[in-house]
Amino acid sequence: MNSDFDVWAPNADTMRLLADGRELQMSPGQDGWWHVQHAALDGDIDYGYLIDEDTTPVPDPRSRRQPNGVHGLSRTFDPDAYEWHDTGWSPPGLNGGAIYELHVGTFTPEGTLDAAAGKLDYLADLGVQYVELMPVNAFNGTHNWGYDGVLWYAVHEGYGGPHAYQRFVDAAHSRGLGVIQDVVYNHLGPSGNYLPRFGPYLHQDNGNDWGDSVNLDGPLSDTVRQFILENVEMWFRDYHVDGLRLDAVHALRDERALHILEEMAARVDNLAADLGSELFLIAESDLNNPRLITPRNRGGYGLDGQWADDFHHAAHSNLTGENGGYYADFDSLGALAKVLQDGFFHDGSYSSFRQRSHGRPLDKGVHNANQLVVAVQNHDQIGNRAAGDRLTQSLGYEELALAAVLNLTSSFTPMIFMGEEFGASTPWQFFTSHPEQELGRATAEGRLREFARMGWDPSLVPDPQDPQTFQNSKLDWSEAGVGAHARLHRLYRDLLALRRTVPDLREPGFRNIVVEFDEASRWLTVLRGRTTVVLNFADSPCKVPLPLQEPVKVLLETGPAVSRGGAIQLPAYGAAIVSGS
Repeated sequence: MNSDFDVWAPNADTMRLLADGRELQMSPGQDGWWHVQHAALDGDIDYGYLIDEDTTPVPDPRSRRQPNGVHGLSRTFDPDAYEWHDTGWSPPGLNGGAIYELHVGTFTPEGTLDAAAGKLDYLADLGVQYVELMPVNAFNGTHNWGYDGVLWYAVHEGYGGPHAYQRFVDAAHSRGLGVIQDVVYNHLGPSGNYLPRFGPYLHQDNGNDWGDSVNLDGPLSDTVRQFILENVEMWFRDYHVDGLRLDAVHALRDERALHILEEMAARVDNLAADLGSELFLIAESDLNNPRLITPRNRGGYGLDGQWADDFHHAAHSNLTGENGGYYADFDSLGALAKVLQDGFFHDGSYSSFRQRSHGRPLDKGVHNANQLVVAVQNHDQIGNRAAGDRLTQSLGYEELALAAVLNLTSSFTPMIFMGEEFGASTPWQFFTSHPEQELGRATAEGRLREFARMGWDPSLVPDPQDPQTFQNSKLDWSEAGVGAHARLHRLYRDLLALRRTVPDLREPGFRNIVVEFDEASRWLTVLRGRTTVVLNFADSPCKVPLPLQEPVKVLLETGPAVSRGGAIQLPAYGAAIVSGS
C-alpha cells in the first residue's frame, strides 16, 4: 500500500516524517502544507513528525489514534474498514426526546465504551431518545472530564479508541437510541498540545477562561477553521453520530462576518442532505442570545438548539432554597414561571451576578421550546459544586420526584445526568490525572479560587488529582434496583413513557403554554393543551385550582392526589399530571 502523509506546518522550515521506524524528508507545498507521497508503508503505522531540527517526534494534529498517550506516536486508522449495521436507523432529529448525558470513564466500573454499550438496553428501557457522551477525544493522563483534550480527531485510547466508538454508536442505533457527542473547539488542554509548533492554531495574545483562544479570525486562520469544520464532519461521516454538543461557544472569539458557528451549521445542513439524515448541532452558551438558534435566512447562525441554564437555576433554587452566586435572581416561583413561558429568564433584564443587564427575548414566532435543552442536574452543575454533590445529598424522594416531573414534562428538550434517574448517592466530582506534578497542583489551586465567588467552603473541595476523587465519582449500579432508588427509577420510566405518548407533552410551541402560580402557597401549574402539570413546592399539603373542565383524569402522581371540584389536593412536594376537557 502506498501511503500519503500531509500536514499543515507553516511555522516549520523543514519537516520530516518518522513512520514505521523510517525517517522520510517531507516536501513543502502551497499554503504551509508539507507532503510525503507514496511512502510504501503497509498496514497500521505508528508515525510522528520531526519539526526543523527536533529529534523527538510529535503527534499528527489530525491523529486518529494515540495508543501510547498524547505525547507518543500517532497510529493510522481506516474508518471505512468497519462494517456498519445501522442502515435501518432513522434519526428523529432534535424533536424534544429526552437526552441522557454520561461520562464514559465513570458510567461503568470498567470505564470503557464497550462497557457503556452493555448498558444500552437499560437506557432504551428507560425511554430516553439520545445518549450524549461527554468529550472522548485524546487527553493527557488516564482519566479526565474530557475538556482537557488536545487531539480532537483521536478517541481516548483508555475508552477503547476509535474502533470501540464505532461499535458503541452501531449498538446504540440498533436499540433505537441516537448518539450526541460533546466536542470542544474553544480551547485545548494544558498538556500534549503541540499545535502551536506546527502553525498559528491559537491566539496567544487573546485568551479565554481556559487559556489561549483558537485562531478563528487572525492571519492563516482559514486552515484552522477547516481543521474544525472537517472534524465536525468526521463525527458524522466516520462515526455516524446524530448530533454534536458544542462546548462553551461563548468562548469562540470570531470577528469575521461569517461566524464559525454559522459556517458550521451550514456545513452540517449540507452534510445532512448528502447523507439523507437528520443531523443537528446544540450549543452550550450562557449568553441567552437567540441568534444562535435563529435560522440563517433571518440573520441567525442556524444552530438547532442550545443549553438553557436559566431553567436549571430556577429549578435548583426553588427546590433547594439556594440563592447565592448565580442563583440570586432565581429564588422565586415567578422566575420559574417566566422561564417555563419564555425560555429565558434574563432576556434583557438585570443580572445581579453579572452586575449588568443580560440576554434578549426569544421570538415565539420563530423559535420553539424544543430548541432549548434543559436539566435539573448536569455534569457542570454537579461537578462544579465544591463537593460535587448531587441533589440526592440534600433532597428527599418527594423533592427528587418533583424535580423529575418539572424537567420531563417541560416543553423543552429535557436532559438527564447519568444516575439521576435512580437518585445515585455517589458524588460526581472534578477529577484530573495530569502526570506533571506542577500542573496538577496548579489545577487544584485554581479550583479553590473558582469557588470563592459562590461562597462555598474550600475545605469541601476534593483534590482533583487524587485517584480516589475519580473512583468516588463512578456510579454504584447496585443502588438502581433497591428501595427509594428503584421507586425513583420507575417514576422516570413512567414520565418518559407519558412524554412519548401524550401529544400535549410533546407540543413544542411557546404560545400554547399557560403558567399560573401562587408565590405564597408555593404551587405552580403548567397548562399545555388539555393536560396540566401541577407542582407543589411547599413542605405542606396544598390545594391547587385546575385550569381544566371536568371530568379530570390523573395520569400520574408522585404522592396521593385527590381531584374534585375544579381543584386537586397534593401532598408536600407533590406533583401530578392531569388531563381534562
